[in-house]
Amino acid sequence: MRKIMFVLAMFGLGTLCWAGSAREDATERLDAAKQVVHEIMGMPDKGIPEEVLEHAKCIAVVPHMVKGGFVFGGKGGKGVATCRTADGWSAPAFITISGGSWGLQIGVEAVDVVLIIQNEKGMQKLLESNFQIGADASAAAGPVGRHAEAGTDWKMDTEILTYSRAKGAFAGLTVEGASLRQDDDSRHAIYGRDVTTRALLLGEVTAPAVAQPFLAEIRGAKAQAVTEGKDKK
Repeated sequence: MRKIMFVLAMFGLGTLCWAGSAREDATERLDAAKQVVHEIMGMPDKGIPEEVLEHAKCIAVVPHMVKGGFVFGGKGGKGVATCRTADGWSAPAFITISGGSWGLQIGVEAVDVVLIIQNEKGMQKLLESNFQIGADASAAAGPVGRHAEAGTDWKMDTEILTYSRAKGAFAGLTVEGASLRQDDDSRHAIYGRDVTTRALLLGEVTAPAVAQPFLAEIRGAKAQAVTEGKDKK
């Protein structure tokens, strides 16, 4: 009996440690994503244009996505996503991104990635448990600057616009072909096991305090783009 009680106690302790670690990881990711949005929007004349932010259905941020390899390569990272609702931006959902590639690739690079989901079809893909960028949802490099140039086709049929900020030397790898999935462990750690990614992104769940700085940065990004656009004129 004592052995059984000991095993149960160790199991319970391990569960608590896992939950604490997962929550800490999720919290750090929200903070990192907030910083990525802040820094990208602060890049002179190279931020996400006001029109793109105005048009966005959802925004996903993957801080420090690692990609690397030699001839055969891979990429992977964890991020957060929020969608526009009638009451503002939704409580953030947690995602992972991974995938293989082939090409002339040498080196390892950490990249901050922002995905702008432009339309309802792209949003529906984000609500699924798993989809492939480029195959299930079309993707293209997004325009940069204070304003998207008139006459460009960034709003056409592309579901996802991609932005990235590199932190090392690398060549030959893009977000195209990556698989985007729900991160159940992080979601459970922050929201509990009864909350689904769909409920989060549809605005059915109140955002916790730990997510407020990230959401404030998302809300502020549009205001910053508008202000800088006026200053540029």
